[in-house]
Amino acid sequence: MDNISVITMLTLSGLNGTANYRVPLFTVTLLCYCVIWLVNVTVIATIIGDKSLHEPMYIFLCNLCINGLYGTAGFYPKFLSDLLSPAQIISHAGCLLQGFVLHSSAAADFSLLALMAYDRYVAICRPLVYHSVMTKQRISLLVFFAWIVPFYLLFLSTITSTSRLCGSLIPKIYCVNWLVNNLACSVSVATTIIPAFNYTFYIGHACFVVWTYIYMIKTCLKSRENMSRFMQTCMPHVFSVAIFTVCLYFDLLYMRFSSKDLSQNVQNFMAMEFLLIPPVSNPLIYGLKLTKIRKRILNNIRDKCSRPPL
Repeated sequence: MDNISVITMLTLSGLNGTANYRVPLFTVTLLCYCVIWLVNVTVIATIIGDKSLHEPMYIFLCNLCINGLYGTAGFYPKFLSDLLSPAQIISHAGCLLQGFVLHSSAAADFSLLALMAYDRYVAICRPLVYHSVMTKQRISLLVFFAWIVPFYLLFLSTITSTSRLCGSLIPKIYCVNWLVNNLACSVSVATTIIPAFNYTFYIGHACFVVWTYIYMIKTCLKSRENMSRFMQTCMPHVFSVAIFTVCLYFDLLYMRFSSKDLSQNVQNFMAMEFLLIPPVSNPLIYGLKLTKIRKRILNNIRDKCSRPPL
């Protein structure tokens, strides 16, 4: 029998060279994570607590904010711990779990953004049948599949990454299934086919979103009222899709075709973009742009400020 040790612990090398300013970085990161929780919980609580906001668009937005908290929970606690630790290590199982959370959150974001695009398409292009199409039962079913399909696809992708490893160094600040697969002693067909299918599946989501907005813009150009409605309810979604897609694909492209000319700090920022910008921008954009949510949040703040102290 070959005397080959089994690798159970992996090293995240993304924080190498940052020892001199880890405390300031910890403070800034903790502040960002608190902001993410504050803005997302505010939108979630506002939508859940106001029955007038129990409409498809706001239900999808609520799930988008919940997903933002889910995805960031897979990164920030571990990253904050690593900033205060002398060594950035993680178990193989923990690495697979973190990769699953981050990947499934990104995939669920695409699913929910596609649902929001479909909702706006029906509302603007087929307004007469909107309420018969977007029923409570159908909304529940759509939300269910928006969560379960990414979880299932990424679970299949994760369990194919459990083969024996011949390396332990991950050149990133968090775990990614593709980088874990690169450490495997042998390459299986499943580790190539399943991720390829997942990428294709969600590129299809992006194409669907683009198609719906092209169709909606053509429809809205015929009516000033529809154009006003498009600008009011669809522009936040356009910004959310654009921000998330750019952040995610930029990181994916960099990870596949990285350049050694970039400093470690720039690489870390690029890796954190989709875990920082969309979770903050989504609730802020919708909270400021959508009148119902903005008014409800402002009313809640006024009510709390006007209450006499106990």
